Amino acid sequence: MGNIALIPARGGSKRLPRKNIIDFLGKPIISYTIEAALQSNCFDRVVVSTDDMEIASVAEQYGAEVDIRNDSLATDTSTVVDVCIDYLGKEAEKGNQYDILCVLYATAPLRTAEDIRQLISLIEPVECEFSIAVTDYDVPPHQALKLVGDLNLVPMWPELINARSESIGELRVDNGSTYAVTVPAFLKARSFYGPTLRGYYMPHSRSVDIDTPNDYELARHYAELNNR
Repeated sequence: MGNIALIPARGGSKRLPRKNIIDFLGKPIISYTIEAALQSNCFDRVVVSTDDMEIASVAEQYGAEVDIRNDSLATDTSTVVDVCIDYLGKEAEKGNQYDILCVLYATAPLRTAEDIRQLISLIEPVECEFSIAVTDYDVPPHQALKLVGDLNLVPMWPELINARSESIGELRVDNGSTYAVTVPAFLKARSFYGPTLRGYYMPHSRSVDIDTPNDYELARHYAELNNR
């Protein structure tokens, strides 16, 4: 038993080619996540799941273990949940069981070891079996408009479109970087969003998940502000 960090890092990426190992301030971007995981001292194992041998080599260089995933889990339609379930199944066959699974996205280089520690500290038996990193919405989400056809727009939530933000209450959004779950609860729910879910707040300055060139430039800007 113990805790494990799984870092999913598929080789294929369309909007930002090779995004999981793109250079970020002089180092492969995945290295920041590996180092934060190791420095957190929360895990018995830190594992990068990939289908790409170059990513595997970089991961090992920075101190992570590597799991070469099946080709069926390296497609555009495969999900991180699928990857985690497959990996935990392989580990169970070896007799390896874990208490907490933490999924760390390689494209969130501004997340710190302390962020990981604080997020995992939210997990408590029975009280909370799921925790995720969250941040603020940039715009009022209840005013979302859905595109119908090429030009027409309709409110996503018509009953809320004219509501004052103050009446909606404080809302948070998954920042796409960090998830922690108890393994039994995760395998039952097959999701990172379970019935006992808590959020660990991270400011925008540490919440950039890099998926596009614009995200990359924004993360560089924040890194400079943070003196990363």
